[in-house]
Amino acid sequence: MASKNSNRLRILLVLAVLVLLNFVASKWFFRLDFTADNRYTLSDATKTILSDLNDPVTIDAYFSEDMPTQIDKSRQDFEDLLIEYKNRSGGNIEYQFINPNVSQEKEREVQQEGIMPISVQARERDQITQKRAYLGAVLKFGDEKEVIPVIQPGAAMEYSLSSAIKKIAITDKPKIGLVQGHGEPGIGELQQFKELMDILYLTESADLNNAEALNAFQSLVIIAPKDSFSVAELSNLENFYTQGKGIAIALNRMDVQLQQGLVAPQSTGLETWLAQKGILVDENLVIDAKCGNITVQQNMGVFSIPRPIKFPYLPEITNFADHPITSGLEDVSFIFASTVAFAKQDEAQQFTSLVRSSGNADTQSPPISFDIDKQWTSADFRQRNLTMGGVLEDMTDPALPKRIVVFGDGDFVINGAGQQAQGQKPDNLSLFANAVDFVSGETGLNELRTKTIMSRPIEKELTDGKRQMIKMANFALPIALIVLYGILRYSNNRRKRRNWMQEDYS
Repeated sequence: MASKNSNRLRILLVLAVLVLLNFVASKWFFRLDFTADNRYTLSDATKTILSDLNDPVTIDAYFSEDMPTQIDKSRQDFEDLLIEYKNRSGGNIEYQFINPNVSQEKEREVQQEGIMPISVQARERDQITQKRAYLGAVLKFGDEKEVIPVIQPGAAMEYSLSSAIKKIAITDKPKIGLVQGHGEPGIGELQQFKELMDILYLTESADLNNAEALNAFQSLVIIAPKDSFSVAELSNLENFYTQGKGIAIALNRMDVQLQQGLVAPQSTGLETWLAQKGILVDENLVIDAKCGNITVQQNMGVFSIPRPIKFPYLPEITNFADHPITSGLEDVSFIFASTVAFAKQDEAQQFTSLVRSSGNADTQSPPISFDIDKQWTSADFRQRNLTMGGVLEDMTDPALPKRIVVFGDGDFVINGAGQQAQGQKPDNLSLFANAVDFVSGETGLNELRTKTIMSRPIEKELTDGKRQMIKMANFALPIALIVLYGILRYSNNRRKRRNWMQEDYS
């Protein structure tokens, strides 16, 4: 009898613990995160954004139901994220899930909100079918509205949601001035960069001739100028800098016309102004064994086929400083970049080399000619860790710190216009957006922009021999393990059989 009572007591205790755990879980939502990119752990930036909310943000999540596993998983991940956002915001996040596929009328309504369906494959009754799936959300804050057309899985989900909340919740955004008047690309040629800036700032054109109008800007951005700056403009730029306002510059020191094979130094006067601060953008081009490709047409009989060729003038950068501007970056592509050096002029100055070449690099100074068919060897790359961008922090007056970020490439964030427009790498845009945030004193979204893991190579640089060795090992190792397992099992069976035969049953 005592035993039965004891068992009943144990069962009751287990049930009580389960009820208590269920109650605690309903009040305090938490997740254990073992992913490499911490995709299930809210960043400090997100926590700050949520804690700063004073009014509710309503989120209508439009997700299709009865979809393939990967769609259902994205929906569950997004719902888990919203639960955590709601708890972190003190209830200032309100959300609901809506299935747009219930009717054609509902689908039209959702599409008018700016969320379009995507086509996904599904298996039904041993057949592959195409389904229309919705994976978007509409956020509203007062009269402001922001649409996330497609919610990407993984760590990108947090960035999309947090940046959308930040974008509509900021009522008084600081202004960023995009300097114009010297052949720089217009705002319309910087679509991706402007999209990142619109989260925290108002991006407007800036005229260096109008000193009074410059006071409205928190920082200035100068991208790929081609024409000269006047003395008055440089004087106004100096006054802006001495006020403790930041400047981010992407500068082409060499004018490169690849189709014509022409390369010539380019002077705008801006490089002279930078030299007065100790920042030297050199008249050269960096070549790097770790580089991107260009596509050339190769004639084969009557056919012409595209052929990718490694082009060392397009350095692929994976060597970054430990700095808020470069935190989390993995792969930035530069185009005809020049080296950036620093000559210290004051003990209060601190220069940080942000982006550097690989261990197999070099520079070329004018005259430069391009040889597409050149067979590059290790003898062509005699230098290492060449700086192509850095940040100068001047703490002469600690109450008024001054910051300039300079990159020796003016084209790595430009999309272009019309049919010539092309997308830039996410890390390219994150690098320059982080630079603008840093000189503006706003680094809240830096961590989020680079949270998603793009790649995790075994080594940053693999020789052909090592790469081939890894391929062979991947192929041979599983076979070797199976053979070894068979040999061990065969030996073990022989030993057992021998033991059985030697046993005495008399």
